[in-house]
Amino acid sequence: MDDKNPKSSSGRFRKWFKRKHKKKQPDPYYNQDEVSDGSNDFMEDVYVSSLDMDPCTSTNELRIFVGTWNVAGRSPVGSLAVDLEEWLKPLDAVDIYVLGFQEIVPLKTRTVIGAEDPKKATNWNLLIGKTLNESFGRPWLTPMLNPISSDSYHYVKIPVSEKRASFSAISDNTPMRGRPITRQQPVIGGSKYKLMASKKMVGVFISVWMKKELLKKYCVSNVKVSSVACGIMGYLGNKGSVSVSMLIEGTSFCFIAAHLASGEKQGDEGRRNHQVSEIFKRTNFPRLAKDDDNLHPLTILGHDRIFWFGDLNYRLYNLEDNLARHLIKKQDWKALQEFDQLRREQEDGGVFQGWREGNIEFAPTYKYSSSNCNRYSGGVPNRSGEKQRTPAWCDRILWYGKGVKLLSYLRSEIKFSDHRPVSALFSTQIEVMKSTNPRIFAKDTTVPNVMPPELIGSSRNDEEGKPTLRSLVVKDTEASSIHMQKV
Repeated sequence: MDDKNPKSSSGRFRKWFKRKHKKKQPDPYYNQDEVSDGSNDFMEDVYVSSLDMDPCTSTNELRIFVGTWNVAGRSPVGSLAVDLEEWLKPLDAVDIYVLGFQEIVPLKTRTVIGAEDPKKATNWNLLIGKTLNESFGRPWLTPMLNPISSDSYHYVKIPVSEKRASFSAISDNTPMRGRPITRQQPVIGGSKYKLMASKKMVGVFISVWMKKELLKKYCVSNVKVSSVACGIMGYLGNKGSVSVSMLIEGTSFCFIAAHLASGEKQGDEGRRNHQVSEIFKRTNFPRLAKDDDNLHPLTILGHDRIFWFGDLNYRLYNLEDNLARHLIKKQDWKALQEFDQLRREQEDGGVFQGWREGNIEFAPTYKYSSSNCNRYSGGVPNRSGEKQRTPAWCDRILWYGKGVKLLSYLRSEIKFSDHRPVSALFSTQIEVMKSTNPRIFAKDTTVPNVMPPELIGSSRNDEEGKPTLRSLVVKDTEASSIHMQKV
């Protein structure tokens, strides 16, 4: 038999072999620069171990609104009701709202060492949900009849036929998937944004909201929370952080809301730097045996996209009060930033090396004389009973990781506390990967409870019914301890 005859068995084998090992051309849709650090080596191992895999990556855009506000121990109820719309500026283009608050309770001995009171967090969540959903003309029924008795929540989708949402309480540093539902509250199903996670630690509070349609479009999994108390004696919750971790398809996100040590004396910046280091060291999102096949980052620096925000309390360094007020009056933000303590600490390698922040083109957000007042506290002559504080940019938003673009960075003018709220709008990319090789996904059968049940059949398959590569792009987070030395 002529083995060069293409119709012969040996000829068919030669043709198949050449086609099988033909050098593949670069995929124009695969932007290697956008893949997170540490994932390339892992992906190369996948290619070597599975020659018949034909990966394809699509990059999708998400708009994330990050906001931070120190509310000075005030709760938005009764006569203190506040309109959040000027701050949140609800836009249809925003996919995820991530809001951090500080001092949602007065930082007194009773609130710092006493039991957590969930009512304050509930009040803020209700107001946020009302603002985001009613601004689009959508009905919003607040669960006031039976308020949830916990300071931590996450959204759990239940069958559409029941037409209600439920919130389940979880313990600190505990993964959300698989937790029993402790209480359910009726909410009209027409809301546009859903509460995905929230966590309160004394006065520090984080609340994450996501467009409902994203839960249908993407696989959102491993939503976890963590808190670190590093205030009085290094372990009380008057200062510290609350964090949320989640996976959206193959991209991991971490959001850290923090409140750092106050003070404008020389050396106070060192206490703040130390607290940042402690938050990096002690924040963790533990992995359970049942989610080993659905890997997620264990630490902050193990994530692809990281956002750190809050009342970081960095002040204006070595600048006389009257000169600071003069530059503010002139709106000379560039000259004022030369004295910004946070940026000096970054340049000197004291904290947040490699992190980015937008250009500050707004007035310092602290400290105002009182609510409903546009005058900074102190000054000459100093009014009786007022604290002498040099105005400063205490409220900040930073980010770390590739695939993030800042669209806006500004402050709002809500006169509710001695701070002004700050917000940043980001455009970020997520990697949605697909594969033609079903063998490497045989173990990935667990669906997180944050996914809608009606989408379970489609969450791990593309349009052709082929398994996706979402669970394989999470990088090795154990190496994050190496980066810790930079903080």
